[in-house]
Amino acid sequence: MPEALQLNPSKRFNFEPTLLAVVLLGLYFQVIIGLVSEWWTDSNYSHGFLVPLICLFVIWRKRNLLKTIEKEKSRLGFPVFLAGLLIYVIGTAGAEYFSVRFSLVVVIFGLALYFFGKRIIKEIWFGIIFLLFMIPIPYVIYYALAFPMQLLSSKVSVFFLHLIGVPALRQGNIIYLPGAYTLEVAEACSGLRSLVSLLALGALLAYLLQKSKLKQVTLFLSTIPIAILANFFRIFLTAVGAYTISVKLAEDFLHEVSGIFVFLISTFFLLCVSLLLNLFGKRKPV
Repeated sequence: MPEALQLNPSKRFNFEPTLLAVVLLGLYFQVIIGLVSEWWTDSNYSHGFLVPLICLFVIWRKRNLLKTIEKEKSRLGFPVFLAGLLIYVIGTAGAEYFSVRFSLVVVIFGLALYFFGKRIIKEIWFGIIFLLFMIPIPYVIYYALAFPMQLLSSKVSVFFLHLIGVPALRQGNIIYLPGAYTLEVAEACSGLRSLVSLLALGALLAYLLQKSKLKQVTLFLSTIPIAILANFFRIFLTAVGAYTISVKLAEDFLHEVSGIFVFLISTFFLLCVSLLLNLFGKRKPV
C-alpha cells in the first residue's frame, strides 16, 4: 500500500466512545429534558443550569495537567457503567425519577474511568461527582424533612421576635402577629430546597479554596448550619418588617429579595469560614 494512503494507528477515529455517546444520549434524552424542565419551572433548582458548566470548568482548569497524563483504559469502569445501567432499569421500572437521574452520573463516571483510566479520574472526579447537585432531592426525603424544618424555623423565629419585644404567637408552623397578620412558614420557607444549591456552592468553594481534605470536609459541612441560620434570619426579618413597617412590604419586597439575601449572606459566611480555616492552618515562622 502506498505510504500516502497508510493511516497512523494513533490518529484513527475511535468509533467506540462515539457510538456509546449516541446510544446513551438516546437512552437519557427524556431524563435530560425532564431535568431541564424542572430547573426552568422551579426556582429552587434553577442552579441546575450552572452545574454542568461548573463541571466543565473544573475539568478545563486542569487541562494542562491532563495533557501530560497518558490515557489508559481501566476495566474497573465497566462494572461501574453496568451498575449505572442497572440503577436506570430499576428506577424506570419503579417510576423513581431520582434513581434514573442518579444513574446518569454513575454511567458518566463509569465511562470516564473505562476510557481514560484511574490517573485521569483522580484529577477530574470532583467535576463528575458535582453533577449530583443538578438532581432535585427525592420527594420522600423532602417531605420527611420539610415539616420538621418548618416547625424549627417558626420556633426559632418566634424566640428572637420575643427577644426584641414583638408579641408573636406560634401555632405549628404559623406565626401570629398583632394586627391580625399571620405569617405561614410554608414548605418553600423551610430552607430545605435552598440548602441544596448552597451545598453545591459549599462543595465548590471547599474544592477551590482548601487543599487539606479535612478542611474541605469542614467547609462543606459548615454549609448546613449556615444555610439553616440564614433561613431563620430570613423569616425573622420578614416578620419584623410586617410588624414595624407594613404587611405589604413583607409580602412583596421582603419576600421577593429574601431568597437572594439568604444566598448572599450564606456565601459571605462560607468565605469567612474558609478564611478562618486558612489562617488556622498557617504555621508561625520560627
